[in-house]
Amino acid sequence: MRRLLALLSAFFCVAPFLWLALTALRPPEELTRLGVPSRLSVSSFVSALRDQPLPRALLNGLLVSACTTVFAVAIGSLAAFSLARLRPPGRDAILAGALSVSMFPPIATVGPLYVLLRALGLLDHWAGLIIPYTTFSLPLAMFLLTRAFEDIPEELWRAARVDGCSPLQALWRVHLPLAAPAIATTALLVFIAAWNELLYALTFLSSPERRTVPVAIALFSSEHAEPWGEIAAASTIATLPLVVLALIFQKRIVTGLTAGAVKG
Repeated sequence: MRRLLALLSAFFCVAPFLWLALTALRPPEELTRLGVPSRLSVSSFVSALRDQPLPRALLNGLLVSACTTVFAVAIGSLAAFSLARLRPPGRDAILAGALSVSMFPPIATVGPLYVLLRALGLLDHWAGLIIPYTTFSLPLAMFLLTRAFEDIPEELWRAARVDGCSPLQALWRVHLPLAAPAIATTALLVFIAAWNELLYALTFLSSPERRTVPVAIALFSSEHAEPWGEIAAASTIATLPLVVLALIFQKRIVTGLTAGAVKG
């Protein structure tokens, strides 16, 4: 029974991606039909990569997402370590305030951010997208890493200090290696959020050569037709890097997500 439920759950999660890939492999004349296609065709993939600005958008998305991930994990690690080990006054209030920031819907913040970025001259610039992404990714990074650092025995922190390590050295030599699963989980979640974000990318970047993947796919539509095959193919290609990353780091992700779930 458990295996059946697990298989059904897995199919429920994977089915949308399989349907998307199957749509992308349909011949153009069968895109509006239901059921299994009569044959498979890669014409939609060829068209998406050749006739649309998808390759450039993939590189742009990789650049923005990677920079966001590095900054969010680096800054979040420092903040989480200080909250978990240095325990500043108002620690719980700081963490709660950071988490409350992440609850604002993007549509409520896009206007003020646009005005601010325009005043700073960062519109249509990578920094104008990376900075907001990092800001809204930090609460998640801080929360996950704070819990991960708290699960590390405090005796190791005290031993590192006795051995002459500064707080930064203790973070680098002791806490970061032991919290690697949580760091991998945090990095993947931040990367996925930045990779899939549409509203800020559509608003803050105007140059076609700077568009990220969601914006490029959203603008595939023409005046007289909807290229569903190309959209499905581009969406499949854009999803594959996330699937590969999840498969590579699946063990660390599971460990990071379940860290601290059992005390004993």
